[in-house]
Amino acid sequence: MKYVMTFFWSFCLISMLNYVSGAIANVPVFDFMTGAIVSAVVSVIIILLAESFPEGEIADH
Repeated sequence: MKYVMTFFWSFCLISMLNYVSGAIANVPVFDFMTGAIVSAVVSVIIILLAESFPEGEIADH
């Protein structure tokens, strides 16, 4: 479930960023596929980073 939600939020935020930056740059056509591809790449990077951190409590020194 965490992978689905990671992709969902990545897709929503990247698509919003794609739309807003295109509107600011005065691009006449919103490109949906660019946002979908970038969000898939970003979600894979986020998942790989999250899996690389150790789980569990940190021992007190």
